[in-house]
Amino acid sequence: MGMVVEAVFFDLYETLITEWENGKKKADFNPARLLGMEENIFKREWGKRKDQRMDGTFPDARSCLVDMYRVLKTPINMDDINTVIENKIQAKAIPFNSIEEEIIETIVQIKGMGIKVGLISNCAPEEVLEWKNSPLANLFETVIFSYEVKCAKPNKKIYKIACENIDVQPEQSFFIGDGGSNELYGARETGLEAYHATWFQPSCISEKITGFPKLKKPLDILTIIKSKG
Repeated sequence: MGMVVEAVFFDLYETLITEWENGKKKADFNPARLLGMEENIFKREWGKRKDQRMDGTFPDARSCLVDMYRVLKTPINMDDINTVIENKIQAKAIPFNSIEEEIIETIVQIKGMGIKVGLISNCAPEEVLEWKNSPLANLFETVIFSYEVKCAKPNKKIYKIACENIDVQPEQSFFIGDGGSNELYGARETGLEAYHATWFQPSCISEKITGFPKLKKPLDILTIIKSKG
């Protein structure tokens, strides 16, 4: 008797939606330029606060930027910060406007097999404002945004919350993601079967992640589910 798959959990960015097109970001968004800050300094300070942005320690991007100014001992310009927030919201909305048909079809087919689907995303509030308006929003039994549950991948707790929310066992569940934030390792350590979604990734990036079965297209998931029966 093979594994009975009870649920499939998906990552969001670069798994269900993508910020990239033809090797370039879909949105021309440069917060350092808008703030008049050196690019390397902005990247360093913003990057340092990534975990705190994802787990809700910083309730929003505004509070994070204010903290950066404070640490850098730079006078705070709220007009510049507000401009960055507005631009960030617009940039993060763009990927939701063009969901690939195959992704929706795959999720619909999984549900048609009587399998539950869930979302587990590391994100800050500004990044998912457009989620509720996307065709994906009504397809999921549970949606876990890290900032809401105050923990982020690869912390085992976030996967356990997702499983508990829809009453499934990690050992009967798949996790599908592009591998950012060590999410595949976190899923596997929690007991889920983890698969590497490569359809939005250039090969130079996907090759760096090893040890997980690679999926070339969303519909490959269906083949794997059927092989488990």
